[in-house]
Amino acid sequence: MTERIRSLQMNESNRRWWALGAMCFALFMIMLDNTVVNVALPSIQRGLHASTASLEWTVNAYTLSFAVLLVTGGRLGDLFGRRRVFLAGVIIFALSSGAIGFSPSDTWLVGWRAVQGAGAALMMPATLSIITNAFPPAERGKAIGTWAGVSAMALAIGPVVGGFLVESVSWQSIFFLNLPVAAGAILITLFAVRESRDETVERTVDVPGVLTLTIGLAALVLALVEGNSWHWGSARELVLYAVALAGLASFAVVERRRRAPMVDFSFFRSRTFLGANIVAFIVSFAMLAMFFFLALYLQNIRHYSPLQAGLRFLPSTLMIVLIAPIAGRLADRIGPRPLITFGLLSVSGALFWQSHLTVSSGYGTLLPGLVLMGIGMAFVMSPMSTAAMNSVEQTKAGVASGILSMSRMVGGTFGVAVLGAMVSTLGRSKIDQLLPGAPADARARLAGSLGSGGVLHGLSVQAVDASQRAFVYALQYGLRLGSAVALVGAVLAWTLIASRKAAPQADQPQSDAQSSTSSEPTEAQSPTSSHAPEAIGV
Repeated sequence: MTERIRSLQMNESNRRWWALGAMCFALFMIMLDNTVVNVALPSIQRGLHASTASLEWTVNAYTLSFAVLLVTGGRLGDLFGRRRVFLAGVIIFALSSGAIGFSPSDTWLVGWRAVQGAGAALMMPATLSIITNAFPPAERGKAIGTWAGVSAMALAIGPVVGGFLVESVSWQSIFFLNLPVAAGAILITLFAVRESRDETVERTVDVPGVLTLTIGLAALVLALVEGNSWHWGSARELVLYAVALAGLASFAVVERRRRAPMVDFSFFRSRTFLGANIVAFIVSFAMLAMFFFLALYLQNIRHYSPLQAGLRFLPSTLMIVLIAPIAGRLADRIGPRPLITFGLLSVSGALFWQSHLTVSSGYGTLLPGLVLMGIGMAFVMSPMSTAAMNSVEQTKAGVASGILSMSRMVGGTFGVAVLGAMVSTLGRSKIDQLLPGAPADARARLAGSLGSGGVLHGLSVQAVDASQRAFVYALQYGLRLGSAVALVGAVLAWTLIASRKAAPQADQPQSDAQSSTSSEPTEAQSPTSSHAPEAIGV
């Protein structure tokens, strides 16, 4: 098999597409793991006798380490080789997946999930930076469109695959599934991906930058993730926000004084790069909030099973799979700005449509909004990534990809947290209106269950009806907020992102190191350069 692969990728055209295939393999594994775990949580609880808190941290531990380490993972790829860091991430992800499957207790499972998130943080930025280095700007949109389509496909089939494996085999099998996928990604990467790194800086890790950014982001993400369970404005929440502010402010100060900073803030002088990151934050804010709370609506109000609810999101993800590669090709031809603007307007329209749901709405009411959301996301995701990666120097692709991925992760976390707070606050007000004669502690218990979408057992018919109506009432306003945010994003995209794809030099100030070099392309900037013997030893 290895000889077959070697013969197929002897020319550069084949090598590029094999490299894209390896990155898609890895991305598929990361995205699949984001969805299959949710389906398996009840089985994990029974199998390991896990507490509710442990189940929450089965998801949160992965999210926290993934979001916090994305920028660091991208920068390490720039410094020490993107292929090397990518392979390290795949190996860590695969080994931790196996360890999760053999976990003897919920404590071990949560710990290994955090390690798995760290592996994903090394992989995710590398997938986009390797594609950026493998493909010239004229073909980059098409490649990134394929990359985005694979991501959506993994999200779409995750609940289906997870539900089948949990019901037919065991919850451990959803983690063991990562092992053959990781093996395929490693094999193709070794033969098809050329090593690349940032040759303009020395190979030193900005330790103060890593520490301050990690502390700041960890506190911020933890505060957002735990906001509803700890109650907004509680002492713990306020302390975490203070730590986050201090950490991120210290990071900004430290980076300006470092000779080789982890993040070059001159990136953000590029209006296109800044605009792409704002769009990444906004679109994830809108999308994840909608999917998270609509899933609760389908399960707790319409009484679908997790698998049935997941299947009903397929029209949305199917649109992304089909349209994202087309949007990528269009971005190469006409530039990303009109596509992103159209996509965000579609997302805004989809959320506004969904905001008219009621307690008794059927799936036919939700379907047009789901289809429109998928179309909008397809026209945003790949052109947004193309715009960001084309607006920075190719040598900085790793950290630029990490920043973009971090913007998406933090935006999604913000979206779920903000909508959850709205559901709790507005839902409490609605419950007070619907059940004025009920005891205050009973109304508080009902309101507390709304933010997580929970429905308490043993309630009267009147209380259940009030709980459902309050949840839907709050969700309507939350979806309208998401619609307004997406509309603002469309305006910002049209204002900030370049009308046509521009060379990095036209939109991004050059570093001092590069300004002193010749205008001829360097080996590090060329997609055909190779440092594989130095990095891997092959």
